[in-house]
Amino acid sequence: MAQRISRAKQTIKAVGAAFGRLSPTQRQERSDAVKRVLYLMFNEGYTAAAGNELTRVDLSAEAIRLTRQLVRLQPGDGESIGMLCLMLLTDARRPARTTPDGDLVPLDEQDRSLWNRQAITEAKELLIPALKSSTAGPYLIQAAIAAIHADSSSTETTDWEEILQLYSLLDHMVSNPMVTLNRAVALAMVDGPEAALRLLDRLEKEPIIAGHYRLTSVRAHLLELSGDFRAARKAYQAAARATLSSPERRYLQGRADRL
Repeated sequence: MAQRISRAKQTIKAVGAAFGRLSPTQRQERSDAVKRVLYLMFNEGYTAAAGNELTRVDLSAEAIRLTRQLVRLQPGDGESIGMLCLMLLTDARRPARTTPDGDLVPLDEQDRSLWNRQAITEAKELLIPALKSSTAGPYLIQAAIAAIHADSSSTETTDWEEILQLYSLLDHMVSNPMVTLNRAVALAMVDGPEAALRLLDRLEKEPIIAGHYRLTSVRAHLLELSGDFRAARKAYQAAARATLSSPERRYLQGRADRL
């Protein structure tokens, strides 16, 4: 151990690492980096990118625990609060996301009585004052969208126009094709699937998401809504082949088989 400490000291001296007081800009940059890592960590736990299990509860729980610490360290930071609220509101749906056999249940088919109301209440108690006192950033906006879903008794009673407005604001704020993809879903609920499919056609030109199975699966859903069941079936099958997640593959193939 002593040798390790000695080598660490030599490395620090060699690279000239400094541990002085950070400037406000440096603090913000490091805080933003921490948020990105924690949110990626939560998302991987909520929907595992690969494997036989849809979720990794331990990973999401640890991300939430660390984000609580971040909020305690930065009590006035609206985006830290927004990210915690977003995690809590999203994780609250976990009990309804899968069947007893581990199969995926989409949002519009979930039994919302299974959602964790304690987590939803905690998130809303944090979110409402944060929205009033802070400039809305990406995490606060996403938390506001999640709160609308949490307040809705069904897909049909969801305020999709408000969600679309929030996603449009978010889409202008950040350059993220996944945000545009979510906006397309909201657009379909407001203006119909054809309008959303036109948005996907433009999104398909983005190299970062072109051919991604999530884009293909949303296209399949929109084609199904539009009544083009043959094209929808092919798109579901293509998305099923592309994903590395076994539960998502079973779900997508199941959607294809029903058409």
